[in-house]
Amino acid sequence: MTAYVLRRLLIALPTLLLISVVVYGILALAPGDPIGQLAGGSDIPPEVRANLRQQFGLDDPVYVRYLKWLTNIVLGDWGYSFASRSPALGLISQRLPTTLEVVGTAYLVAVVIALPLGVSSATRPYTWYDHFATALSFAGFSLPTFFTGVLLIVLFSVELHWLPMVYDQRVTDPVLWLKQAIMPIAVLALFQAATLTRYIRAAVLDALEHDYVRTARAKGLDEPVLVWRHVLRNALIPVVTLIGLQLPIVFTGAVVTEQIFRVPGIGSLLIASIRASDTPVIMAIVMLFAVLVVVFTLVADLLYGMLDPRVRYG
Repeated sequence: MTAYVLRRLLIALPTLLLISVVVYGILALAPGDPIGQLAGGSDIPPEVRANLRQQFGLDDPVYVRYLKWLTNIVLGDWGYSFASRSPALGLISQRLPTTLEVVGTAYLVAVVIALPLGVSSATRPYTWYDHFATALSFAGFSLPTFFTGVLLIVLFSVELHWLPMVYDQRVTDPVLWLKQAIMPIAVLALFQAATLTRYIRAAVLDALEHDYVRTARAKGLDEPVLVWRHVLRNALIPVVTLIGLQLPIVFTGAVVTEQIFRVPGIGSLLIASIRASDTPVIMAIVMLFAVLVVVFTLVADLLYGMLDPRVRYG
């Protein structure tokens, strides 16, 4: 397994390099002036602008800037923000706890909802319960998060005045935190649970058609034990793949939802950095997401062997 992990990591390096080249090139071609954002406007004196561009290395060719950035990344330096002149990783670490609180909680809620709903829907196929769960799932991933977010704000904040519409990270009281976090958590959990439910239902339905299930039933094995101990374990492989691809979102934030509820997480930091043409912060967030995708995909592949002993790592 060690050789397999090392081989996967070596294969991931060219992928990460290609992602960095593409993203850096797009940012270099994108409109926007970080110096103007830094100085508070575009009417700053030319000599000040030239001095700032030289200070930040913006007067170098694109490939020179990229090679400098890549060298610094290899040495562990992720760069400094043009806007705040703070380390890019420092800004991310400041926003990470808020993102984990909201997005991480939402994903846990989604898994808790989707697992029993998907399994029970698969064990009762084409019944009223299955149709009801299917309708809920389709509604969950058909409604965009910005729509459900605005709908909840209008209903519970504007009309009923039950919940605050803006997230305040300074809140320490658990009750107040829950009141301000319940809407963004609900929006994200609804969408994620809908997707997971459909995957779990399809995987369990497929597993129920295997010969070992008929054999276990013929031997008199209890249905709950058969489903939850044997069928679910075999059905989790495609679900683990999906979770492995979705988990990086827990660490990099939900951009749309964080904007709607003013959650000061990594997603909102990315939007603010794009508006300010803050290349170091944008590159740090994008590369963090890419690395997390590689890591969690590898972890999902390793979990296959735990779920199915027939899996071998060649």
